[in-house]
Amino acid sequence: FIPKKANMISTGRILTALLAASSVSAFQPPQPFGTRRQQTRLAASSDDLQVMVNGMPGPMATAIAESCLRRGLTLCPTAITGPDIPAQTLEIIDSDTGKSAKVDLIPSSATEDISAMVSNTSLENLVAIDFTHPSAVNSNGDFYAKNGIPFVMGTTGGDRELLLENTADAKCFAVIAPNMAKQIVAMQAALEDLARKFPGAFEGYTLGVTESHQKTKADTSGTAKAVVDSLKTLSSNDKFTSDDDIIKLRTDEDSQNFGVKPDALTGHAFHTYTLTSGDGSVEFQLKHNVSGRRVYAEGTVDAAIFLAKKVKEGLTEDGRTVYNMIDVLEEGGM
Repeated sequence: FIPKKANMISTGRILTALLAASSVSAFQPPQPFGTRRQQTRLAASSDDLQVMVNGMPGPMATAIAESCLRRGLTLCPTAITGPDIPAQTLEIIDSDTGKSAKVDLIPSSATEDISAMVSNTSLENLVAIDFTHPSAVNSNGDFYAKNGIPFVMGTTGGDRELLLENTADAKCFAVIAPNMAKQIVAMQAALEDLARKFPGAFEGYTLGVTESHQKTKADTSGTAKAVVDSLKTLSSNDKFTSDDDIIKLRTDEDSQNFGVKPDALTGHAFHTYTLTSGDGSVEFQLKHNVSGRRVYAEGTVDAAIFLAKKVKEGLTEDGRTVYNMIDVLEEGGM
């Protein structure tokens, strides 16, 4: 959801400046999520939590910063912005509550300033949130992990398997997910369960997928890719590939023809999945359409609170440190 120019944290430059700033402690790779949901909501034991929102002044990162204020969290007074954005002080104002905070944005190209920022920032109660650019996903993940900063990775794209592997190997706490909207994540979990229980139930059906996002989104929807994995299992369709077969709409005209209202063109996520029988007589269709960014921002803040709780609890017997949004829901984050 973030324009590349305004929000891409450069690949490689950030690491050089920061690797010596701090170290991490001992954890283990991720494990599959459980099936029992705890009934308590996420504890609001976040009075001392500082959230570093990287990717401002992009609209998604800014919406998350506003949500942090709305939920009573403290914004870290410094954050990282894109390499082409001049250093500046950004005032974040939540229109619902009137709360505000000022954040100094440091360009990712200013490696000495970033190094000083990390050295002068207490990492004890810090969680970073990343909504930057797909091309920066892996380098940013390495940056957080190698500096011992727990992070929520909401940016889609990049090499996801490598991101998970490197984060686990570095023994860093993280929530990594392609979608932060809790209701959509719940739907994804239901589809995954359906695919496990009834593989091939739609065998012989043709799968079609169309997704529309604002024109600044560079990559194919990570949510669409995740849903497609389940639908492929249900339809026994190994030929459908996310990169080639998902129809990606990125122009205002195409998006409006797909049903997006004009006032949502700069921030939306519309998805339609269709399963059609071989003879065309039966059609199943699944839609989830989101206008605006608030639902993603609220879910991201839930993930940050969840992660801070996990960090405070410390290692469990399984040594797990890498989580996804389904874990957040099972913890009671609805």
